[in-house]
Amino acid sequence: MSRYIVNNPKKVGSAPGTLVHIGSRFKENSEITFIKYDKETEETFHTNDIDKCFSYIDNKKINWLNIEGLQDVSIIERIGKEFNLHPLLLEDILNTGQRAKIDDYDDCIFIVLKVLTYNKNLKKIKSEQVSFVFVNNCIISFQERDIGVFDNVKNRIKVSNGNIRKLGADYLLYGLIDAVVDSYFVILENFGNKIDSVEDALINNPQKGILKSIHNLKREMLFLRNSIWPLREVVSILVRGDNSRFSENTIVYLRDVYDHIIQIIDTVEVYRDMLSGMLDTYLSSISNKTNDVMKVLTIISTIFIPITFLAGVYGMNFKYIPELEMPYGYGLFWVIVIIITLLMIRYFKKKTWI
Repeated sequence: MSRYIVNNPKKVGSAPGTLVHIGSRFKENSEITFIKYDKETEETFHTNDIDKCFSYIDNKKINWLNIEGLQDVSIIERIGKEFNLHPLLLEDILNTGQRAKIDDYDDCIFIVLKVLTYNKNLKKIKSEQVSFVFVNNCIISFQERDIGVFDNVKNRIKVSNGNIRKLGADYLLYGLIDAVVDSYFVILENFGNKIDSVEDALINNPQKGILKSIHNLKREMLFLRNSIWPLREVVSILVRGDNSRFSENTIVYLRDVYDHIIQIIDTVEVYRDMLSGMLDTYLSSISNKTNDVMKVLTIISTIFIPITFLAGVYGMNFKYIPELEMPYGYGLFWVIVIIITLLMIRYFKKKTWI
């Protein structure tokens, strides 16, 4: 579980609001994309100079400033000064160990979400943080790296004449949140396939390696649950419509996102119950195997009890045991042993013990 936890020794003893990047360095230099659009036009700019982006801002249009890579603290600090953002907000952007949350400041809304990706080669979930600042008519998004989660939103802005071009910046923020939530369904699909595979192996031939697989799935499912549950609270706050920055039209779409989150949570709970049941099934299978082994050993021991008794009686070194002088005593002994064995096996079968 430690691979899911972001430690922050750099922050120990620092004053609140100190800007220190905490997390993985995916890029050497931050990449900046600026998109502004309205119903008729759309413009996209790529640059490494944050000051140029500020000159592109048009308050009559929808502005989207996307930062990929958080290691350049100076860019985050420059954005904070330009938009007059609170130092604690900037600190949370750089601290990638945040849980999903929403903070409503006087002049902006700050949202933190977790984007989850599944590495098929390593068969592990990777968690990355994405932050949004909704200020004036501008959405500022901060990503640790470009993982393609917003590609569909960018394409809709470029080629679509739908709601995303007609409605305001609040609808753009909805689209970005919806893209993050939709990515969770891909994770759940992979989990479902893995659970099905482990379940089939558990039923057909439970081996020791299955226990490790179940344990890993339970651990990742717990991590997934802890990532999704706070997101429910974030969207719930937006759906309640307590903030005037979101129109009634956008709130309707946010309710749909909330329904998707509830569906994801229900699926996660079902998977957790399935994994718990699979663990019980594995333990029961191992117990049944042990019982079968003990059953066979018990039957063998029971068969040998009378044989051992006879061997013990005639193995005594008493001089006047009458059967010792019989010409066919040895052969008769084995006949008796075979008869006893066959009778006991027949009795066990009649009782369906074997």
